[in-house]
Amino acid sequence: MKFTKAPLQDAYVIEMEPRGDERGFFARAYCENEFREAGLVSHYAQVNNSLSVQKGTLRGMHYQLPPAAEVKLVRCLRGALYDVILDLRPDSATYGKWFGIELSEDNRTMLYVPRGFAHGFVTLRENTEAFYMVSDAYMPGGERGLRYDDPQFGIEWPIPPEVISEKDQNWPLFDPEFHAIERLRGLR
Repeated sequence: MKFTKAPLQDAYVIEMEPRGDERGFFARAYCENEFREAGLVSHYAQVNNSLSVQKGTLRGMHYQLPPAAEVKLVRCLRGALYDVILDLRPDSATYGKWFGIELSEDNRTMLYVPRGFAHGFVTLRENTEAFYMVSDAYMPGGERGLRYDDPQFGIEWPIPPEVISEKDQNWPLFDPEFHAIERLRGLR
C-alpha cells in the first residue's frame, strides 16, 4: 500500500498497489502491520457499508466525541463519491480546513480520517456503495454533525447535494459549545 499525506494534519490518502496478470489483479486493501508502521490506527471495531441509490445523495458531516471518537478508513466499492473531511481539532495546524477527494470503484483509493474530523460525502453516480472501517463503536450520545453548507467552512461540493436526510439537514451551524470542539483537543 502507498500512504500519502493529505493536506490536513494526520490525514492520509491510501492507494492499493495491485499486482496483476491475465486473470486480473491482487492487492491488499488493509494490512495491520503496514498501518502500524505508518503510525496509523491499526485496530478497527466496526465495518460499515452504505448504498446510496441516487446521484447527489449526501451523508455527513458526522463525527463522534471522546471516548468514542473514531478513526475512519473509507473506500468506494461501487460508483463514485466525493469524500470530504474537516479538521475540528482546535490545537491542530489545519483546524477549520477541509479536504475533498473523489473515491471510486475505478481508482480504489481510500481516505484515512483521523479522530476529531467531521466526515461526509456526496455521491457522484447512482448506486454508489461505500465501505468504511471505524476504530470505535458507535455511541449515540457522542454523535455530532455539521451542516454540509455551513458558511464558516465553505466546503465546495462538486455537485449540489440533492438527497439529504432530515437529520443532516437540521444540524446546527457551527457553534463551538454545541460541537464540543474543546473535547477534540489532542486527538489524532
